[in-house]
Amino acid sequence: METTHIQKYIHSTPRKLRLVAEMIRKMEPQTALDTLRFTKKYAAKDLEEAIKVAMANAKIANFTNTFFKSIEINEGPKMRRFLAGTRGRVKPFKRRMAHIRIVLTDNQVQSSEFKVQSEAQKPENKEVKAKKEEVKK
Repeated sequence: METTHIQKYIHSTPRKLRLVAEMIRKMEPQTALDTLRFTKKYAAKDLEEAIKVAMANAKIANFTNTFFKSIEINEGPKMRRFLAGTRGRVKPFKRRMAHIRIVLTDNQVQSSEFKVQSEAQKPENKEVKAKKEEVKK
């Protein structure tokens, strides 16, 4: 059984949130909360709040043990802003927002589902490397 929590329009960039999410992805939710509490990243606070709400949803659904099935950090809308430059010019920039999607399950998810294939393990890259070696000869 699964429960999903989506927290939208977080005023932190997705890149910064993904950095913190990678750190806790393979942990149990309670261990992740303890780790985030002592992490010195601003994005850790937003991710901690989202995990707390997801765990509260799991408690309402009568989960005895909770495990992360997935943690997704997606891009939200971008606010376009600008700074005034010299000689009447404009220096545009974007304030990025993020959406956090957390899926909790009561079954232990195997660690193989979290693994991302490295570049060396992908079969297409072996073929490309072999062709490059032939060209060099």
